[in-house]
Amino acid sequence: MCAWSAGRYFGIYELPKKMSEEQMKIKEQFMVAPRIHVERTLALIKPDVLHKADEIEDIILRSGFHIVQKMKVHLSPEKCSDFYSEQYGKMFFPSLTAYMSSGPIIALELARHDAINIWRQVMGPSNSLDAKKTHPESIRAIYGTDDLRNAVHGSYCLTSAEREIRFIFPEASIEPMPIGQVAMDYLERFVNPTLLSGLINLCKQKPSDPYVCAFCLS
Repeated sequence: MCAWSAGRYFGIYELPKKMSEEQMKIKEQFMVAPRIHVERTLALIKPDVLHKADEIEDIILRSGFHIVQKMKVHLSPEKCSDFYSEQYGKMFFPSLTAYMSSGPIIALELARHDAINIWRQVMGPSNSLDAKKTHPESIRAIYGTDDLRNAVHGSYCLTSAEREIRFIFPEASIEPMPIGQVAMDYLERFVNPTLLSGLINLCKQKPSDPYVCAFCLS
């Protein structure tokens, strides 16, 4: 069984380790900020709904996802067998690989907080007939036909997401999350020193604006 992602975190506001008493006071007043959890998953738009790809992508974006990578590809039956290797031996396996290799698909690497779980919610139940009854606003309810032709695919868990993203996008780097590390390094090196200096000067100047002044001195 797959384990859910613990995620990768980076700090929005990180101050230097050695701070004066004045800097510590600024930190307490201004530096309380949440950390951002970024997770990635793979989405496939299946062959028979390719003409609805723009509509499906619009739903994806409106659901808060960032499309990291996107590619249109036509997988061979052999490639489909490799991609769905975890399903090998099941009765539907031949039909699945034949269907998924019947035409081009669109692969998308998606990112957002709790991406795997939320994408599965947006997709809806695997069987489109069930989705139409229980989750009528889901993608599979709107665009799917049955259990096989269910419009979209999504990674089951972190382990499958990593494997599937690397399968479709071999150059993709899954761990460590480069966006988070780059953001942390950039903030610590360039943003935080300037921000801290500006906040200290702001408090020293005691600006005439009553709101800003009250905020700095509170």
